[in-house]
Amino acid sequence: MVATKVGERAERDALETIRIRGARTHNLKNISLDLPRGRLVVITGVSGSGKSSLAFDTICAEGQRRYVESLSTYARQVMALLPRADVDEIEGLSPVISIEQKTTGSNPRSNVGTATEIVDYLRVLFARAGTPFCPVHGRALKADSVAGIVEATLGRPEGSKLMVLAPLPPGRNVREVVAEGLRAGFMRFRIDGVVETFDTLPEKLPETSDALEVVVDRLRLRADQRERLVESVETALELADGRVRIADMDSGETEDFSSRNACPSCDYTAGVLEPNLFSPNTPQGACPTCGGTGTVEAFDPDLVLVSDELSIAQGALEGWGREQEGNFERIAAAARALGVSVDVPWKTLSAGARQGILRGSPETLALDPPFHGVIGELERLRGDGDGPIARALERFRGPCACPECGGSGLGLTARNVRLGDTPDAKSLADLLTMPLAELSDYFQSLSLPESKRLVADRLLEAVRVRLEFLHNVGVGYLTLGRRIETLSGGEHQRIRLAGLLGSGLTGLLYVLDEPSIGLHPVDNARLIRTLEDLRDLGNTVLVVEHDEEIMRAADRIIDLGPGAGEAGGYVLAEGRAEELACNERSVTGRYLRRERTAPGPAPIDARAPDRARLELRGACGHNLKNATLRVPLGCFTVVSGPSGSGKSSLVNDTLLPALVARLQGGKRTPLPYAELLGAEELDKVVVVDQSPIGRTPRSNPATYTGLFGLIREVFAQTQTARERGYGPGRFSFNTKGGRCEACQGDGVVRVEMQFLPDVYVTCDICGGERYNRETLECRFKGRSIGDVLRMTVSEASELFQNHPQIERRLQALRDVGLGYVRLGQSAATLSGGEAQRVKLAAELARVETGRTLYVLDEPTTGLHFADVEELLGVLRRLTAQGNTVLVVEHNVDVMRAADWMVDLGPAGGEAGGRVVAEGTPAELARNPESVTGPWL
Repeated sequence: MVATKVGERAERDALETIRIRGARTHNLKNISLDLPRGRLVVITGVSGSGKSSLAFDTICAEGQRRYVESLSTYARQVMALLPRADVDEIEGLSPVISIEQKTTGSNPRSNVGTATEIVDYLRVLFARAGTPFCPVHGRALKADSVAGIVEATLGRPEGSKLMVLAPLPPGRNVREVVAEGLRAGFMRFRIDGVVETFDTLPEKLPETSDALEVVVDRLRLRADQRERLVESVETALELADGRVRIADMDSGETEDFSSRNACPSCDYTAGVLEPNLFSPNTPQGACPTCGGTGTVEAFDPDLVLVSDELSIAQGALEGWGREQEGNFERIAAAARALGVSVDVPWKTLSAGARQGILRGSPETLALDPPFHGVIGELERLRGDGDGPIARALERFRGPCACPECGGSGLGLTARNVRLGDTPDAKSLADLLTMPLAELSDYFQSLSLPESKRLVADRLLEAVRVRLEFLHNVGVGYLTLGRRIETLSGGEHQRIRLAGLLGSGLTGLLYVLDEPSIGLHPVDNARLIRTLEDLRDLGNTVLVVEHDEEIMRAADRIIDLGPGAGEAGGYVLAEGRAEELACNERSVTGRYLRRERTAPGPAPIDARAPDRARLELRGACGHNLKNATLRVPLGCFTVVSGPSGSGKSSLVNDTLLPALVARLQGGKRTPLPYAELLGAEELDKVVVVDQSPIGRTPRSNPATYTGLFGLIREVFAQTQTARERGYGPGRFSFNTKGGRCEACQGDGVVRVEMQFLPDVYVTCDICGGERYNRETLECRFKGRSIGDVLRMTVSEASELFQNHPQIERRLQALRDVGLGYVRLGQSAATLSGGEAQRVKLAAELARVETGRTLYVLDEPTTGLHFADVEELLGVLRRLTAQGNTVLVVEHNVDVMRAADWMVDLGPAGGEAGGRVVAEGTPAELARNPESVTGPWL
């Protein structure tokens, strides 16, 4: 009896928890813990403490392995069995869905709409409830049934004398049509409105068949003629490819009908609307010019433009300045025709004038000789693309929005189908460019005719639910047409999360990697509600996270540490936020109870009268509304604001390209702005972003920071290497000689997993060492080159402490909190935040002038409270040397530590784009206009 109760309790526990016993993956120290099922669980800890090792490399890996094991024998043979995670046992594991901060390749056809399946619903909606329009006349088209045509005709006054005509489409041979009509028994034809019989047909028939109509029937309208009318209408529709015209013989008035969505005023026919017509990935729906990609290779005005600070005469457009006399005379004449001067900066010209110069206009085409615009003239010079001139002009060409479809990738018919019967109704191409928040409002208020609601209601509900989820996870500023390859890791993760919520699946284990990345505190509440909704559907939600608000909302927190790398991997504490705050062992608990907080700003007076400033005025690109950005030089400035408020547009797309063009001769064209002041106070600009430092196992922190070259020189000086005549090249894994040729120096071999992502397994020949036996026999202080690549940064610092150049770079990596990272760790395994800090360390190791602007985009990605303190110390060191640091950030501790803040808002998308407040953090905290102020 006792044994039975114990067994029942064990079974109940297994149903209520995920039991993990003896996890030793990477730096995990044989840990055991129970995760509650059906709860929101947060795993936290300092960088490198083992969070991803537990969540992704243990729990997710085991879930994926079990899934593969459940497949058929044949499938397992094809896919290769995954290795077991280094764990004794995991019980109670549900099917696992992991959502990491990685985008899925670079397929230009993959966008937000396809990733969330919203476009799939819209394709069916437009096919079943859309109204086609004529692209020429802008009128709504409808497919008339025979019954509808007959009813409309019978509604005329009784006794009306009518003709049923078959208006022939253009392109037909008139004589053949007449001959076929005669053979079919039709003796009358109408030519240019005049009825002719066979006997009276003119010798000279019209050249185009659209001037010819076959008279199918003539009748005086009576109620008992329905059957005759039906037969006549069907005959006319067959003769005229779905068109019929009813003519009143007394008044001469005509009424056109079409069974194929045809325009009665021209030969345009929409045809039958099917879902495939609205997909750019099908032959029926793709734009014929770009093949459905939305882009074409063409001359890019941005590549022709040298600098918008220059005038046309000074050479703003390459090859068209005053020095090129022939070209300059022509462009000067075009400028005069447009009423603009060639001696003012290009950026001061109106958009219409710039377009006229680049693309031509009626005024420039009227010149003798006509001027087709700079782009048109380049197209003429290029000709068919062959020859030396065409090759020389290739540098001005690049991917541009397709001029035919405007970037939507859709064909003509799909672009002219609308949800409504009025010309201002929205097409699918329109919906693809609307911000998701605005799109959600549009669908909430959309009302369709009663006849279309039956088929549309369920489709609309599915679209509305998914749009609401997307808005709730903080990506309401994106559009359905936004390409997946252009999204940040955090944005892509939240889009996948919204898609999974829309699927309504239950009983799953979701594992997420820092979903709060990129979110302003004002957006966090909606994300937390989304995670709770996912949990309340009956799922377990496991989140690797450092955000305090999400921690406080969690049902359970697992705190790993106490340090990074080998100093981490232990479970320090677990429980709710208030329980961790009371636990003395918990590193996170000290921050939750406010015992340790990030340091306040150093005493740098950003308002000092003698302090120089960098000032960008009148920024108006994307959603920016004449914004002015002021950056005190020598200070630490933070740009904040809700998601989509214009931070990246202002800093990354306007200020940076403008500065780089001014200081370093960059070619990237900034978004429109009025004026840039103070650039002469800087020597250079350093951009530290989150793009990968490499995409293959060969790229790693040692190669990126220049460490590896120095380390190879050290090994080339060892006794064994000198005896054998090995130089530094022998210790490179990129060249033959010293590397393992089985894996070509990667240390791993890729295994294709068919419909699952490819996996990398350790090379059987070298055991992951990357090098052959002879190379590994060369040792420095008892360590081979393979041993060194497996060392963490902290361990390598002890080994190379007597080599100043190497130690300086290692110290820089430790300063940015990367002491736990291994020197040879593949760049593909680094998070965006880690990649950004590797770049920052590479810059820190250089000797600086003190006149450098460092621009960082969310450097706290992946950082624990303790790591943020270290990072702020590094940034302070830069400003202490006289450098300027400009950071786009949402982390409250970083914002509090700033010398100066610029707050954008008040919301995302079109509701943002304004500088709502600027000043010190204390001033913003008191400013009622500041969106960020309440959190400061």
